[in-house]
Amino acid sequence: MSDEQIVLTGIKPSGEAHLGNYIGAIEPALQMADRPETRPYFFMADYHALTTIKDQERLKHLTYDVAATWMAFGLDPDEVLFYRQSDIPELFELNWVLACFCSKGLMNRAHAYKATVEQNKEAGEDPDKGVDIGLYTYPVLMAADILMFNADLVPVGEDQIQHVEIARDVAGAFNHNYDTDLFTLPEHRVREGSTLPGLDGRKMSASYGNTIPCFADTDTLKDLCFSIETDSSPREAPKDPDDSVVFDIYEQFATDEQADDLAGRLREGIGWGDAKLELFELLDDQLEEPRRRYETLMDDKAQIDALLKDGAERARPKARELMGDIREAIGMDR
Repeated sequence: MSDEQIVLTGIKPSGEAHLGNYIGAIEPALQMADRPETRPYFFMADYHALTTIKDQERLKHLTYDVAATWMAFGLDPDEVLFYRQSDIPELFELNWVLACFCSKGLMNRAHAYKATVEQNKEAGEDPDKGVDIGLYTYPVLMAADILMFNADLVPVGEDQIQHVEIARDVAGAFNHNYDTDLFTLPEHRVREGSTLPGLDGRKMSASYGNTIPCFADTDTLKDLCFSIETDSSPREAPKDPDDSVVFDIYEQFATDEQADDLAGRLREGIGWGDAKLELFELLDDQLEEPRRRYETLMDDKAQIDALLKDGAERARPKARELMGDIREAIGMDR
């Protein structure tokens, strides 16, 4: 492994970004990409989204939305190789090659497939109801994403460690069969981001309907902050900041001094309304510039297309070179 490590991050356009996504994935990924010892590759996993989103306009909108979100928060396409999965056709040739070195047993054990089967069984349905081949073989395409650019490190949530392990297994099987080292065996890196609570205290998640969108307008953001669930203790009663959703969110965006100050005043006794107002003002201030950049990008989608096209044009020579080597290894013309 060279001193400079390729770090690859896939971004699936499956929903509008919220503050939980920012704290849990976007911020730590951008921090890792900014390290001098890394060469970052970020890609829009638009074909992966096809397993759940089959509405043309929604998929198109979310692809632009997610690309604009990451760039609004600081992803610099001049410093990061940022491309759209669907713009790299070599990935799908590699997908087939890898499928021929991936056992069905590995796919049977894949988390997403197993979870769907178990849900169907619990509901008394056919175990494979709603399971298409895209969902079943999803990890193979993810392996192609990882191996195409010989990623050294793949930052993932704990639930996706298995995907990196499958990529390693398939790469190892190919390398062994052809006595080659064409594929780097990738390592996973569990994301270091925090988990942000939602409006109801559970993990912030679109599936719970408890999110704060990253780019909500000022009035909506204020309404959402004031809708956070709190207890009914009187204004002057001391409050525990360590048992407060309002403070948990505030702390992730505040300086240490700001967090210490609010924590002290909560312990002394201030109203929840006052704390929610401080949270709103902090978030509105922190998100003002990213919101402006996001809106500028979404108003000029041709700019997003151009940036992603440029990324693909930089990525494809690398993909063509590897596919040429793979074709030669398996006995086909380059």
